[in-house]
Amino acid sequence: MLEARSVTTERPLTRIVLTTIAVTFLALFLVLPLVAVFFEAFRKGWAAYLESFQDPDALAAIRLTLTVAAIAVPLNLVFGVAAAWAIAKFEFRGKSLLITLIDLPFSISPVVSGLVYVLLFGAHGLLGPWLIAHGIEIIFALPGIVLATIFVTFPFVARELIPLMQDQGTADEEAALTLGASGLRTFLTVTLPNIRWALLYGVLLCNARAMGEFGAVAVVSGHVRGLTTTMPLQVEILYNEYNFVAAFAVASLLAGLALVTLAAKSVVEWRYGDSISGRPAH
Repeated sequence: MLEARSVTTERPLTRIVLTTIAVTFLALFLVLPLVAVFFEAFRKGWAAYLESFQDPDALAAIRLTLTVAAIAVPLNLVFGVAAAWAIAKFEFRGKSLLITLIDLPFSISPVVSGLVYVLLFGAHGLLGPWLIAHGIEIIFALPGIVLATIFVTFPFVARELIPLMQDQGTADEEAALTLGASGLRTFLTVTLPNIRWALLYGVLLCNARAMGEFGAVAVVSGHVRGLTTTMPLQVEILYNEYNFVAAFAVASLLAGLALVTLAAKSVVEWRYGDSISGRPAH
């Protein structure tokens, strides 16, 4: 009679092969490109690297990227909390449609989403003539870049919170309301402490995507150098001009921000992973 074997227990050879495939894939498609970015950025030394950030256009791209993230992330935080609270705590008509719409940016190309904003707010778009007549600039200006960034990043916070808040249920909030707490106080003292680490996790992901977004921003920005070019667009411009050191220097800054975000995300997962998944923290 054959001895029963757990489906999660594989032969040593199988484990070695699967691990090797995973590590090789990560090394080729993640680690190697990352190393190449920093190698090219520092190939001509520290002086050339630091000189790349003295360019006014590069500084303008950095400021614009941080400005866009500083606007888009808090707005998505508010939307994500509101949407997750409504979906997890209430039953209403159109709930399934709202959940579907939240996932929409994951299924639409960022370039297409940027084009939609051009068709709406561009000079020949649906609202373009009215905006021009009133001196309002959206496309090829900061508002358009912010709108495009908000669109591609708004699922991240909501999608981290919805399953957690659904798993937690409404018992704690109902108890607080029964004891006389207002809706705002219930949220601040009951709901928010229960979701704070998942909220931080979602904000980190949202911020990383906001700073690295290329497709949608490329469509609505107009590539006005020094005015509407974010860091990813500045990298493209410098690379097309064969200014490789400067291009990879800016790219290394983006990569560094991504690594910091990844480190913060890992710390949150390691320290508060149970709280994110909905189980009580140890």
